[in-house]
Amino acid sequence: MKTVSSQDPYAALRYSDFRFFISNTFLFSATILIQEVIVGYELYKMTHDPLALGLIGLAEVVPFIITSIFGGYIADQKNKISIMHISLVVILLGSVILYTAFQPVIYNALTQSQHLLVIYSVFALIGFAKGFYSPASSSLKPFLVPRAIYHNSSTWSSSFWQAGSITGPAIAGFLYAFLGLTNTLLIVIFSFVICWILLSMIKTRPEFPKISTPILESLKEGFRFVFKTRIVLYAISLDLFSVLFGGVVALLPVFAEDILKVGPEGLGLLRASPSIGSLLTMFAMAYYPPTHNAWRNMLIAVAGFGIFTIVFAVSTSFLLSCAALFATGVFDSVSVIVRQTILQIYPPDEMRGRVAAVNGMFVSSSNELGAFESGVMAKAFGTVPSVMMGGVLTIIVVCWIYSRSKDLFSVRLS
Repeated sequence: MKTVSSQDPYAALRYSDFRFFISNTFLFSATILIQEVIVGYELYKMTHDPLALGLIGLAEVVPFIITSIFGGYIADQKNKISIMHISLVVILLGSVILYTAFQPVIYNALTQSQHLLVIYSVFALIGFAKGFYSPASSSLKPFLVPRAIYHNSSTWSSSFWQAGSITGPAIAGFLYAFLGLTNTLLIVIFSFVICWILLSMIKTRPEFPKISTPILESLKEGFRFVFKTRIVLYAISLDLFSVLFGGVVALLPVFAEDILKVGPEGLGLLRASPSIGSLLTMFAMAYYPPTHNAWRNMLIAVAGFGIFTIVFAVSTSFLLSCAALFATGVFDSVSVIVRQTILQIYPPDEMRGRVAAVNGMFVSSSNELGAFESGVMAKAFGTVPSVMMGGVLTIIVVCWIYSRSKDLFSVRLS
C-alpha cells in the first residue's frame, strides 16, 4: 500500500478500494432504509398498530442473531466479497417478493393477515442475509487501508453510512408520495444491483487459512475475546443499550401520523434529522477526531443521546422534534466513531469476522430489538411515555458503566 499521512483528513479516501467500499455502504444503507420507511408506513396505514411496526424489527432480528455468529466464522476463512455478493442477491430477492406482493392483482387477492405474513417473512429473509453480510463487511474494512489511518477510515465509513441514512429516509417519503409504493420498490431493486456492481470493483481479497479448531470452539473464541477485552465489551454495551432503550426510529410513523400530524413527507424529515446531525459531526471529526479522550467522549455522547431522546418524547412541535433528533445524531456519531475505531484496533486479523459478528449480534441487532421493544412499550404504556422511559434508562446505563470503567479514561486511540 502507498504511504499516506495519518494527519491527512482525506487519508482513507486516497485508496480506491476503500472508495468503492464506502460508496457501496452509502447506497446500501440508503436503499435498506427507503424500503424500511415505505413498507413501515404502508404497514401502519394498514393496521394503525404500533406493535405491528415493532414486529418488523423482531422478524428481522431473530434470524440475524441466529446466523450472524456463524456468518463471522465464515467471514474469517472465506472470500468476504463473495459472501457480500451472495447476501445481496438474497436481499434483492426479498425486495422482488415485496414488489410482487404489492401488485394490485395480488394485493387485492390477499387478506390483511396474508399481507402481514409476506412482509414479516421478507424482513426475516433480509435479517438472515444480513447475518452473513454484516460481519463480512465489517471484517473487510480494516484490510482496505493501513493501520495508521484506521481512525480516519472509521470516520469516513461512518460518514458515508450516515449520508445513506439521511438520503434514504429523506427521499423515501417523497418517493412514496409522488411515485407510489411499487415504483419506489423498483428503485430499491435497481439500487441493490448497483451495490453488487460496486462490490465487484474492490480488488482486495483478504483470506486466511481454514480454522482448524471445531466450529463451536472457534465461535467461543470470538465471545471470549470480547468479554476479556473490557474497552471492547463496554463500548459494545453502551451502543447496545442506547439503541435498545433510546431508539425511537420504529415509532416515527406514529409520531408523524398521530402526534405531529405531518404525513409521509414529515416522516422523511424526521427520519433524516438524526442522520443529518451525525453526518455533519462526522465530517467535522475527520479534522478533529474524538479519539484523544476517547472513553470520556463516548460516555458524554451516549448520555447526550439519552437526554435529547427525552426532549423528543415531550415535544409537540415538529421543528423542536427535528432539532432533538438532530442532536441525537450529533451525539450518536461520536460514539460510533469511537466504537468502530476500537473494533478496528483491538481484534487480531484472523478473528475480525467473529468479533464483528459478536458486535453485530449485540449492536446491529439492537436496532431491530429496539424496534420491537419500542412497539411493545408503546402498546403497553403509550408512545410518548415509552420513548421517555427509554431515554431515562439510557442515562442510567451510562452512569453504571462510568462507575466501572474510570481506568479507561487514560486510553488513547490515536
